[in-house]
Amino acid sequence: MNSLSPASIQKTLWADINGKGVWIFCLKNNKGTRIYLSNYGATAQSLFFSDRNGVYDDILLGYESLPGYLDDTVYMGCVVGRYANRIAGGEVVIDGKKHTLATRDGGYHLHGGNKGFNKKIFDFEIGPDESACSIKFTCTSKDMEEGYPGKLQLEIIYTLDEDDSWIVEYKATTNKSTILNLTQHAYFNLSGHTSNSIDDHELKINSQYYLPVNEMQVPTGEYAEVRHTAFDFTKFKKIGSHITDDDEQLKLSNGYDHSFVLEKQHTHLLKHAAVVKDAASGRRMDVYTTEPAVHFYSGNFLENIRGKNDVIYASRSGFCLETQHFPDAPNHPHFPSTILKAGEQFYSKTVFKFSVDKTTT
Repeated sequence: MNSLSPASIQKTLWADINGKGVWIFCLKNNKGTRIYLSNYGATAQSLFFSDRNGVYDDILLGYESLPGYLDDTVYMGCVVGRYANRIAGGEVVIDGKKHTLATRDGGYHLHGGNKGFNKKIFDFEIGPDESACSIKFTCTSKDMEEGYPGKLQLEIIYTLDEDDSWIVEYKATTNKSTILNLTQHAYFNLSGHTSNSIDDHELKINSQYYLPVNEMQVPTGEYAEVRHTAFDFTKFKKIGSHITDDDEQLKLSNGYDHSFVLEKQHTHLLKHAAVVKDAASGRRMDVYTTEPAVHFYSGNFLENIRGKNDVIYASRSGFCLETQHFPDAPNHPHFPSTILKAGEQFYSKTVFKFSVDKTTT
């Protein structure tokens, strides 16, 4: 899969599960950047991008082969839904009717339930022109699947463009009112997935407020100012600089696992959400999204996970910037709504833009 012509897509069969093929796709642009994707969970397995010296490293955490994803419990590189993040109590009211969702120990619903989109085998369509470096994954979520009302038709479009942007687009429709909150759960390490720590990565988040959580790590409903707290990333700051501070919120989550507010009223406009820089390699990632929040997770609960190249991923080996609506929004009317009504078209877009600072440190 590595001997690719410029701007190309190749696919390799990983496995056959109950008569349905699980594939790994390689999208490569003219600059040599390439991303490996699977239709199992609409997963991003690897992303190779150059450093300031022109050396390509894989900057995504992931598993070497399909069995790792079948057994995965940390949502490695997949799309999560129907509802990303947590809902307290697992019960939601939609159009005046109560619906019960699967809950975990502790009394909360997480990432779509017992079998969310991370465990689905998606149909796929390459193109329409194979040189476009774009692939569309589709699936149908049945009415009442995991407790969610409505038959949901979902499209996920991944594009790798010539500006080294990985573009993630979601489209969905339903035949009954439902709730929907999708995100890409990629774990990044801009030094390379074998580098073990993201503490020295510099992070900037364009947000003045974050959402404090309770002991279930579910938002309390409060908008808390980041100013004068460990959550102030309005200017570049190393991820590890305050992560062990004597702060109740950091202790509840064993680090950062919080949503940062980009807008309190959802405008659907593409916004510059965050920037991450790695001084050692010169790599930089800018994140843009139409979503009202970005959830920053510092990989606190990664523990003894065997990844690609037999690398053992430990706590803070990778970070996630999950663009999404607010966790537990169905229980907080002042949060932007996650209701999708019958006949409406859901659309969301996130861009991960990669670049290199060639200045040596």
